[in-house]
Order: sequence, then C-alpha cells, then structure tokens
Amino acid sequence: MALKPFAFCTASILALSLAGVAQAQDAAAAQSADDSSASSEDIIVTGVRASIVGAINSRKENVQIVDSIVAEDVGKLPDNNVVEALQRVTGIQVTDRAGGEAAVITIRGLPDPVTTWNGRNIFTAAGTSFALQDVSANLVKKIDVYKTRSADQLEFGLAGQIDVQTRRPFDFDGLTVSGLARGIYSELADEVNPNAALLVSDRWETGIGEIGLLVNASYTRYKYRNQNVQAGALVPFATENPPEGTWLTPLQRVFPNTDPDNPYWTPGLNAGLPTTPGSTLNIDGVQVPYYLSRDAVISSDLYGKRERPSVNAALQWAPNESSTYTAEFYYTGFRGSTFNSLMFSYADWWGSLGDNPGDTFELYDGTNVIKSRRMGDVAGFNSGDYATNRTDSYVYALNADWDVGDRGKITADLTYQDSKNETSFFAMRTNRGPLDLDVDFNAGGGIPSYSFGTPEVLTDPNAWTVGDLFDNGNKAKGSAWTFMLDGHYDWDEGFLRRIKAGFRYDNRKASTFVREQSSGALGGTLASLGSEYAFTNSGFFDGRADVPTSWVLANGPALYKNADAIRSLYRAVNPALLLSDEMSFDRVFDINEITMSAYLLADGEVEVFGRPLLVEGGARLVAIDTDYDYFDRYNDMARTSVSTGQVKLLPSFTARYEITPNLRVRFNYGQTLRRPAFADLNPNVSLTGDLSGLGFGTGSAGNANLRATESKNYDLALEWYFERNSAIYVTAFRREIEGLVVPLTTLEYIPDNPIVGGTATDYFQVTRPTNASDGVLKGVEIGLTYFPTYLPSILDGLGFQGSATILDSEQTIPDTDAAGNAVLTRSAFFAVSKFSYNATLAYERGPIGARLSYVWRKGFLNNNEARAFANAIGMWRKPEDSLDLQLTLNVNEDIAVTFDAVNLTKSKQQNYYKYGDAGGADLMNSSTLLLDRTFALGVRFKFD
Repeated sequence: MALKPFAFCTASILALSLAGVAQAQDAAAAQSADDSSASSEDIIVTGVRASIVGAINSRKENVQIVDSIVAEDVGKLPDNNVVEALQRVTGIQVTDRAGGEAAVITIRGLPDPVTTWNGRNIFTAAGTSFALQDVSANLVKKIDVYKTRSADQLEFGLAGQIDVQTRRPFDFDGLTVSGLARGIYSELADEVNPNAALLVSDRWETGIGEIGLLVNASYTRYKYRNQNVQAGALVPFATENPPEGTWLTPLQRVFPNTDPDNPYWTPGLNAGLPTTPGSTLNIDGVQVPYYLSRDAVISSDLYGKRERPSVNAALQWAPNESSTYTAEFYYTGFRGSTFNSLMFSYADWWGSLGDNPGDTFELYDGTNVIKSRRMGDVAGFNSGDYATNRTDSYVYALNADWDVGDRGKITADLTYQDSKNETSFFAMRTNRGPLDLDVDFNAGGGIPSYSFGTPEVLTDPNAWTVGDLFDNGNKAKGSAWTFMLDGHYDWDEGFLRRIKAGFRYDNRKASTFVREQSSGALGGTLASLGSEYAFTNSGFFDGRADVPTSWVLANGPALYKNADAIRSLYRAVNPALLLSDEMSFDRVFDINEITMSAYLLADGEVEVFGRPLLVEGGARLVAIDTDYDYFDRYNDMARTSVSTGQVKLLPSFTARYEITPNLRVRFNYGQTLRRPAFADLNPNVSLTGDLSGLGFGTGSAGNANLRATESKNYDLALEWYFERNSAIYVTAFRREIEGLVVPLTTLEYIPDNPIVGGTATDYFQVTRPTNASDGVLKGVEIGLTYFPTYLPSILDGLGFQGSATILDSEQTIPDTDAAGNAVLTRSAFFAVSKFSYNATLAYERGPIGARLSYVWRKGFLNNNEARAFANAIGMWRKPEDSLDLQLTLNVNEDIAVTFDAVNLTKSKQQNYYKYGDAGGADLMNSSTLLLDRTFALGVRFKFD
C-alpha cells in the first residue's frame, strides 16, 4: 500500500489549516453563515406540523440542497422504518414494497446513496452499504437527504447521502423517559405484530463537569405473507399445421437446439422473437411458422417473519463550556425466516391435444402470441423452500469537540464497526403426475387464470413423489476502523467567512463463505415421509384471481428443524451429502480496502445588488488501495490475488443568493464516485445447469477489471418562502455519469464443469458486470409546503405538503447480437420513473393530529430479464401507489394514542416484458404480487 506520501500531504494540509485557527483564538464570536437568517419565529408549532416545518427550515438554512425528515419529539417519526419515511421526500422513489414494508429507494433515479449514522459511514457484513429498513423509526431524531455534495462530505454514492441522526443526552434538559407500544395488523398474514421502544436519558452536574447518559432500545416483529402469481416466459411453438418434411408435431415446443452452430432461434434478443402473424424460424433449412406461448404458470405463497432488535446508547461529558466528549454504541439486528410454498406447472406439453389441436388455443388479435390454451398430460412440481437470515451489526464510536477560542472548532472521531450475516436455504421438491391444464395467460388486468382437470390431486400427499433436495448457506463478515479529524475557523466580516479542513482514514475488511450441496430425487410419496412433513396452504389469491387456492408440498420449517434426518434419507441417493449445518464453508473472497481522503473547504459572503451571496468551494482528495483474494471452488480453491489503486481529486462549488429575504437561488457543482461492490469484482464463475431444456445452463461471475463509476453533478434551485412555515421550490439537475455498471451476458463453452442443478451441459450463458461507458440523468423537482394562516375556526391547522419529480435518463449497455458480436444499445436507467409525486394533507388542532398521504410513481424499467427466452428482455413495472393514514389523539401533554393505516387502496406490484415497441402489459404480462394492507394501534408517552 503506497499511501505514505498521500497521508503526509493530507495531514500537512490539515495542520496548516488548524494552525490558522489557533492563531485567531482571541477573535470575537461569529455567527455561522448557515444560520445568518434564522428567526426565532421559524418553528413555534408542535405535532405533525412541527415535523414538516422543521424540514423547511433545515433546507432554508443549509448551504447545500438538503431535504429533511424531522421527528419533532421522541418516537414521533410517523413511519415504521427509515425507508417508509423517506418515500415522502422530494425525488425519492420506492422500488420494493413486498413483505408489508417499503425496502429499496432511489434518489432521483439513482440507487446508491451513501448511508451514514450521525455522520459515520455504516455497512452490513461484506456489503458496501447499510439496509436502511433495518433502522427503526423510533430511534430517529432527524434524517437529512443531501442531494448535492460539498468537499467535507463522503465522496461515495452517486445518488447522494442519507444521514440518520439519533438522539444524545445533551438534547434533553434532564431526566426524560419516553416510549411507545404498537400492535400492527397484517391483513394478508392475518397476524398482529408488536412494535415497542423505550428511551431513558438524564444529565447531571458533577465535580468534573456535566455528564449525560442515554439508552434507546427498539424491537419490532412482523409476520407477513407474499402472494404472487406469474405467467411464465415466452418460447416458440410449431403451429397446429407444421410444414411437411419436418419432424415437428402440432404445437410442439421448439428448443433453440443443443448444437450452437445450428441454432433454430436465438434466446435473449432485446425485442424478443417477432410477434407478427406468419413469422418463421429456419429449422434445418425449412422456414417454419411459429406461435409464441408461455412455458409455465407459477404460484408462490410465501410466509415470512422478521425481527429487528436495536439499541442506541450515548454517554456525553462536558468538562467545560468549550469541549464535549461523546461515546456512542449502536446495535442493530435482523432475524428473518421465509417459507415459500411454490407451485410450478409446465404449460408447454404438446402430447395430448385431442383430434383438433387448432381448437385448443386462442391468439391475441393481430399477433402470433397465444393468449389461452388447453392441453393434457402437463407435468409440474411443488417446492417447499425454507430460508433463514441473521445479521448482527455493532458500531462503537468516540467523538470529541473542542472549541478553539470563540471562532474555531476541532472535531475528532474514531469508529469501529463489526457486522456478520449468515443465511441458509433448505428446500425439497415434490413432483406430480401429468394433469390436464386450462389456462388463460392474461384473464384480465395482467393476472393469469388456470385450473386442472382433477384439482383434488393438488392437495393429496399420496399423489406427489419426493424429488430433489437443495441445502445451501452463506456467511459474510465485515469490519472497519475509521478515524476522522476536522477543523474550522469562522469570521464575521470580509469576504472569507469560514475555512474548514479535514482528514479521513478508513481500513475496511470483508470476507464471504458459501456451502452448497444438492441431491437427486428421493422417490416415494410425500405421505410416506410422515404427516409432519406435509403442508397445505389455503386462501391463496382468494377472490382476487381465478387460480388454485390450495396445494400440498413439503413443510419447509419441519424439514429445516429435522435437517440431519432428511439428509440421512438422501444419502442413499448421494452418499457425499453432509449431515450437519456446521459442514465446511468454502471461502469466496477476502478483501482489505484502505481509503484515505482529505479536503479543504472555504465559505465566502459578498453583497450583490445589496443582497447576500454565499459561496462555498473546495476539493476532496481521495486515495483508495484495495487487495483482493478470490477463491475458485471449482478448481481446488485456487486463489486469485488482485491489487488496485486509485487517486482522485473531487472539486465542489455551491452558491446561494438571496434575491429577496424570502426568495433564494442555489447552484451546485460537484463530483462523486461509486466503488464497485466487492462481490462484483470476483472473477470466479458460479454455474447452474440447464433447467429449461434450452441446451445451455446459466452462470454468474464478477469482473476484476471493474473501475469506479464517476459522476459530474449540476443542480440549480429556486426557493420561495412565501409565508411563515410555507415554501415552494423548484430544482433542475443533471448527472453526467461515466462507467455505469450493468450486466453483460455471453454464451461460453466451459468443459468439465461441476454442475449444480439441472441437466449437464458444456455451454452456459454467463452474466458479468461491466462498466457501460456513460449515461445521463436529468430532471426537475417541484415541492410545496403550505400551512395557511388565514383559515377560520376548525380549519385552522390544516396544511399541505407535496412534491413532484420529472426524470429523463439514458445509458449505454454493451450487448451481443445473434451472431455473438459486441454491440452497444441505449436504454433508460433501471428503476427510474419518468414521473412521480407525493401529497400529504396534514391537520393539527388541539389534541388531534392527522396526516393523509398518497405516493404515486409512473411505470418504469426495473431490470433486463435473463437472456434465455423469446420474450422482450426488458422487465417493466406497472405504476405503483400507496395511500396511508395517521391519526394521533393527545390524551394529555405526556400520553398520546395513535392509529395508522398503510396501503388503504390494496395496491398491487405487477411486472411485464417490454423493449421499445415490443411486448407490453397486455401481450407480455408477467407477475402480480399482492401488497399488504396494515393497521396499527398504539400508545406513545413521554415524561420529563
């Protein structure tokens, strides 16, 4: 690691800057430029309104463009977790609402905000980010979303920075005891779930100064049910009258051909195979007309449970008025388990179509795509999949603030993190005999309907034979030592108002491990295993789709509980099967990454046309050295070692001008980085056999040559604070991004491979991440907060908060054409809605507080599907929305009763295939996931 010259240079910069601070200790006190226009009238309200008004003032007084969520009192952030709260922030879009909670967010279409806790970068296990949904809303004081960046902020995260701030004992005047208890009802799971939190804080004057201690603990448990029904991917079939001289029978499925030199068709084309009537395939020199139809129908009924314990503790000591020392501890845990009751039925059999195959199907008008069909002797299987997930993350921090005279401050921060994650997967397939199938792949609204000729078979354990066993697990761990030293000095006259400098050292380590084993079919019926190993669900999609509502399969939790006994049964099929959960894990990678950065920042102020212009300019110098060790499980754990280094200077500039006292304009330019995920750099391939009879398997691998993604960011905002506690703002932005990482799939010949699952083959479609040249994201945000001051009587206290975001994006994606040649295609960014908005109607009067919120986003390209089928590769998501309600009744000053309802309109999450003009929600519908509706009743208290 050749970082010594860099360390000496950055330390010298900091020392010189702080020397200037020390020389000016006797200067008069200065007011920070950020607080120059603060008014004591800005926040004089309480409740829901206070939270919204607090966010306005945070944006108004900050030099950067910041949107905030403020909990105006302990435990009063009106959401279950941080992600649910963030979905109401301008420019933020939620991309996953499964499991009864919002989980994944993007900021202005970008998915990688750097996550910080009280300004410290945090992560989970071997990942490079932290799962924000693991942060309980009960612990939060404030959430700042930085959409622009200055030199004193972390350089990572193209999307911006999300800083979650928790409470400290010096936030309170003395002894404070606060807590909440709620019961949350999940409608789909028909379960009541607990959510509880307790905060105790106090401070004391002692002979050595003032001391404060705070402990804040939270626990949530949630049982949920995800119900999903899906029409399979599209593949070609012969027509009911195939040409003479071919080996095809009516409506026979046409596979690509196992001979890659003579393919009948090419899977994974961007727009898929043509859907125009009369389209043909060249099969052994004969032009054969074809239809496109689905290969399967799939129902997934997943029962899940998650628990999140968390503790935040802080000890503060102020020996005098000019110094404060803080020791903090943060623990967050996750305990999750899921049992997926999967029913899979093939829909591609051609053997039993009766005397007139032409009467067994219906086409979409003007296409060669089959909408519905009837067929006999259709095979299928069920799978009882049980998975567990456990995470424990610890953060220990020491912080010291020293005032240097009246104008300067030095801050030092030392943090140690340790995080571990372990998952397991235990699954058993069961197979049934052939059945008649009647299916409409889109019976309305993108939802298929299907039924079987003898439906009683679905719930008869004697009709199902015991199939394959899958027994896998993963472990990951990560740790980091981080030291930060910052100092600043302020002036209240002249152009130069502040100089700030800092240094950061981060030493990060990460390792991952995997175990993987499987076995072929055991044989015998499911009933022969014993009744405890059979599970029958009920009520699936009941009343919301014409599909089977119940089926029997292996009981996943029972299998996992008796894993060794199940493994011993399968040893007759696979003697190599290990009999313990503690079986040897193979090492996947070890990584040690050292990041050193230093910055210099200056603030200035000058009058232009009699009004103040604030400018802030700086640069951040970053050096990253990374050592990687990757281990090839398919080649006697052969080790590949790679070392990389990068030095980058990232400038930033911000200007804020007060056109009038209430009208402001801001401009920001900055540069940011996105480092590749550790797993994306692993060059070793992981393979899966041919599961669909396509003639090739699939595989995935990383790319050791990935480089960091870089972005040049431009923002221009106009803000009008037109009334006390009301504002409207418009922001235009542009991101010019170089080196976007996207997947690239190629067909590769890999002989002598150890296949895991499926039919043996030497050909694989292997997907690797690659830097995709460049991309541009641009858009406009509009936000409004309005609390009228003139409303009469009972309407006084009514207000509105809303925002809208318009986005446009384009990226370059490397691809391969039908001949295997490298080509470039253009695409929108993944998970970017061109338009989204949120609206909140808030009311606060007397003991009553209320908030009615609606969030909506336009449909978007979610990802590109696996290149194994004949449909368009783009997987699109239909428009999504959520209507939520919160009510609070303050019994007295100390106790309040709360009621919450989420997803009142019972919205769904739906996907479909589309690329350009090909496909669409009706022609190529895919899956429909029911989203949970929840109701919560609770009590909140605070005594001080």
